[in-house]
Amino acid sequence: MTAQPERGQPHKSRAGESSTLDAMRLRRVNRWQAQGLGGGLADLYVDSRETSAAEAYRSRSRSRQDFLNRLTGDIRRPGFAMVIAETDHLVGCAFGFPVRSDGLWRTGFDGALPQSIEQLTASGGVFAIISVLVQPHPQDQDVACRLQERLLSDHQASLGATLVDQDDHPALTSLRSWGWLDVGEVWRPGPTMFHALVFPFGERTAVRLAHDAWTRWTK
Repeated sequence: MTAQPERGQPHKSRAGESSTLDAMRLRRVNRWQAQGLGGGLADLYVDSRETSAAEAYRSRSRSRQDFLNRLTGDIRRPGFAMVIAETDHLVGCAFGFPVRSDGLWRTGFDGALPQSIEQLTASGGVFAIISVLVQPHPQDQDVACRLQERLLSDHQASLGATLVDQDDHPALTSLRSWGWLDVGEVWRPGPTMFHALVFPFGERTAVRLAHDAWTRWTK
């Protein structure tokens, strides 16, 4: 993994870094284009998962179909948006939708949500990033950061938010390495517990979250 670029700043190539980043293009796609990319996105999803060879052989078809089923539902959400990264082929994507000011995304949250997140949600500054998929690559962290930042920038959001199943350890590990921060747990019918994570976009948002964390820790 390479060092993570500053939030909201353009990536700067470093000596010896692969030319993949220089050749990479980020492109917004609408819901109809996303639907047309379904097969390629499903392959990207499967390839981005850390699985053993035997598990991959058994579950590839099922994983692809499960992803396509979820994607079909996500595309129908109000405000759905997607950004893809490509060279001569698809290397990554990120997609999601704006969080409503009523804060229903955190229904079932265990504990008190940091005040700064409550304020950002109320002002419409939070964007739910459903998924960030990146083809395995030495610079996958940089690709993920570019995708996340572009999606948030396009929607003038200050914070990304997502929920991850507690048993999805590969996704949790990847998101944390890409700059996502744990803020608590959310319980949903099942019962299923999800980790709630946020991605601060911009220095002011990071400072506000850090201040909240410090205030809560010192009480």
